[in-house]
Amino acid sequence: MTGRVTRLSRRTLLADFGTAGIGLIVLSACGGSSGSSDPPSTSSGVATDPAPSELASSDPAPTGTPASASPTDPPVTADSIDPAVDADEQTGSLRLQHVSLGFVSAFVLVRGAEAAVVDTGTADGRDAILAGLDAMSVSPASVRHIVLTHNHGDHIGGLAGLEGDLTGATVHAGAGDIATIQTALPLIEAADGDEIFGMGVIGTPGHTPGSISLFDTDTGILVAGDAINGDGAGGLIGPNPDFTADMATALESVAKLAALAPSTAAFGHGGAPVTDDVAAELGALV
Repeated sequence: MTGRVTRLSRRTLLADFGTAGIGLIVLSACGGSSGSSDPPSTSSGVATDPAPSELASSDPAPTGTPASASPTDPPVTADSIDPAVDADEQTGSLRLQHVSLGFVSAFVLVRGAEAAVVDTGTADGRDAILAGLDAMSVSPASVRHIVLTHNHGDHIGGLAGLEGDLTGATVHAGAGDIATIQTALPLIEAADGDEIFGMGVIGTPGHTPGSISLFDTDTGILVAGDAINGDGAGGLIGPNPDFTADMATALESVAKLAALAPSTAAFGHGGAPVTDDVAAELGALV
């Protein structure tokens, strides 16, 4: 059974105030780039994300069917991009953990003692996501939300494998994609202007009809799924046209994200999250 819960807060202004107003609100709420880089992986291998030219082969058609990594994919690892600040300063603030599955990424978000998972990768992504939780010193029981940015198999394929671990979580997905998602966990529609885990839901259709992103006004962290991509060298590129259902709408969604002026951009393909000149990078894509 699916439903929809809307939690009104100051973040609903992101949907109602208009893009010019959004930029002003975010700029007054967020600091600059964290400027931190990924520390070395603690796992046995280090996953290497594909070059931009390889993205076309890594994003499956929008069938909603789980997709597994190929035998040639790099080892599954998790690496942290926590801001380089004291632990006391992070209490209650949002922290981000990048979980690399080789050609696709998932993310662990932590706020206080609770956690959320954004996207679940492919069917073999369970261990890496659990390792990401462990790296942030939170247990699977602490996960309250699983947010699926869209219904492509490389982003929802790991959901079934995590259901037995993340038993306290509610799954959230955009209205245009939710009908293709099957789960034993509670499943709720997430709409533009809603709030999940203290983050604003940004409707970013185009890549798929129901694509959504998450944005935190306090930290400037944006988790955008495949609404944008990384270029593999610390920069940003637009959505992959080979796997985007409506490119014109997708580019409108990029403009919507640019108006937020985020300081950190996390995405599904193309490397670790970008923390340098994010607002300018996004602006150049519009």
